[in-house]
Amino acid sequence: MISQTVPFRWQAAAFAFTVTLALLPACPAPAQTQPQPEAQPQAQPELQTELWDGQRAMAVIGDLLRFTPRSMETAGHQQTIDYIKAELAKTLDKTKADPVILQRWAFRNDGKPFAMTNIIARFAPSNPRRVIVATHFDSIVKAYRDAKTPDAPMPGANNSSSGVAVLLETARVLSLLPAPPVGIDFVFFDGEEGSKSLGAGDPEFAPIGSPYFAGHLRDFYPSTKPEKAAVFDMVCDRDLHLKPDPSSIDSAGTEVKKFWEIGIKTAPSSFDTKPLPYAMSDDHSALAAAGIPSFLVIDFEYEPFYNTTQDTLDKCSAKSLEAVGRTLLQYLYAP
Repeated sequence: MISQTVPFRWQAAAFAFTVTLALLPACPAPAQTQPQPEAQPQAQPELQTELWDGQRAMAVIGDLLRFTPRSMETAGHQQTIDYIKAELAKTLDKTKADPVILQRWAFRNDGKPFAMTNIIARFAPSNPRRVIVATHFDSIVKAYRDAKTPDAPMPGANNSSSGVAVLLETARVLSLLPAPPVGIDFVFFDGEEGSKSLGAGDPEFAPIGSPYFAGHLRDFYPSTKPEKAAVFDMVCDRDLHLKPDPSSIDSAGTEVKKFWEIGIKTAPSSFDTKPLPYAMSDDHSALAAAGIPSFLVIDFEYEPFYNTTQDTLDKCSAKSLEAVGRTLLQYLYAP
């Protein structure tokens, strides 16, 4: 992901009266109708956000790091696809969900074909109201920003594994809870780091998987587009500070406000309502361009570890992951 502009993201009071007619013979008092108590709305059970486990999410990141590098055309890329499919299958067995869908195609760059795969898991597929929750799973091919070893593999604990961990743990928790009011499509995009798998290290960087998905929306949404989309990237930083991205505010301002309000109540130290001073280009961009109100959740301020060999598990925090995951869980159940 890169910045688009400046370099670098809510009794009735019962009364009674008695009338005494002193000079008239006593007579039976007319029956009085007792006021009926007002119907009270049925209390909704409290959402068990504590089911969302940051340590489980950390374990997912640890698993993914075993496949480094996870860039296109590497063994780790296919291992990552297989891992996400297997983890989703465990969850989908407990829910009324479609099997995992693999959206495959060939992307060509300079005449060379690249085998691409977006991974889609649809919860409550019969629900006409759809919400996309997305991330990317590919990593950059090398730690180009590393001063000492710029050609070494870039682990990508934060920059790509953290988003996958948030989605997989959210899917697991949803399988344990009553269904939310919307159907959820978890989408894991391929090729977010661009055709050279260098992300911001490539001046011609552009995501691949999300534009392809956006161009084939009718395959999944033949009549009505999803109501909104939330995209997650770089969300496990131990010193997590999430600020709204201006392009997200332009696309889905109401949803950004809702998500950040929930976030501030859930983890006030991790959310800041002051927008980023620059707009971000990430997988939300293609979805927004396709007419889906979309927003990005990212902490792009990840120095000095960003795209270096130091983007490792120890830079991540279970607390930060819980801040994001528990906020997302509440957001999906919000009116």
